[in-house]
Amino acid sequence: RGWLGLDVATFYDKRRSAMVPLAFCFPGQVARGAVLPPPPRCAALWRARLLAHFPQPAWVLLVGGHAQRWHLGKAATRGVTATVRDWARHAPRVFPLPHPSWRNTGWLRRNPWFEAEVLPALRARLAALLRE
Repeated sequence: RGWLGLDVATFYDKRRSAMVPLAFCFPGQVARGAVLPPPPRCAALWRARLLAHFPQPAWVLLVGGHAQRWHLGKAATRGVTATVRDWARHAPRVFPLPHPSWRNTGWLRRNPWFEAEVLPALRARLAALLRE
């Protein structure tokens, strides 16, 4: 919510936004705590059914590598950092983002361009959509 610059009421307003998981099933974790990719059968089954209800969303945030690879295909194969750095290629409708986890504090420190470039563009786009 902080990255988006939204207050609590706006963030949780069901008439204005939806947060949708990639596959609707938890695939488990590896020993170091990272989440495994969604099983292809879950994403294939549930993602298409859900997106049918939102044929042309005004805005899509691809949070994390799994979502980026699912939606962007080969454009996301160089990794999260490269995909997020290439955000302008997908904007203004799609914004690839790293996962907003406490585990990413090191990533944010190593990539200050994210907060300097991506977040202002992200917030400006969202503000424009909310005014419509």
